[in-house]
Amino acid sequence: MNATFIEPFAEAVKSTLAMMASIELTQQPQQDKADSVARGELSSVIGMVSPQLCGSMAITFDKPLSLAMMQNMLGETHGEINADVADMIGEMTNIICGSAKAALSEQGYEFNMATPVVITGENHVIHHHVEGPSTITTFISPKGNAYLEVCFDK
Repeated sequence: MNATFIEPFAEAVKSTLAMMASIELTQQPQQDKADSVARGELSSVIGMVSPQLCGSMAITFDKPLSLAMMQNMLGETHGEINADVADMIGEMTNIICGSAKAALSEQGYEFNMATPVVITGENHVIHHHVEGPSTITTFISPKGNAYLEVCFDK
């Protein structure tokens, strides 16, 4: 998958968490992902479709990072992932994908976004519902890691 196509999603992850949650992320190199197992405890998956492409984006957070985001953004302290934390992650996914959508629009790619689906629990599975290759980019922070998966049809 073209790294220049995925970079708007990676930039959106970093800028959104920096701006909205005051969390700086360090991006690691993009890699192919062969399995469906999420790397963190809380994921949000959003579908994308257009005449040019069909795919999905998933963003997964380590539990401590998702709880730190909730604290930094809303001033709410939670010891566990609950419905409020899951809702916040779904909203962050909309913002991240919307930002990437705007950047890709400037390159001539237009797509519609679905409503994000949030999945929780250790070792949960992410289904992208397309047949193309999946990539994963890890983002490191002192509060925990985030993992961006992007998958588009062949």
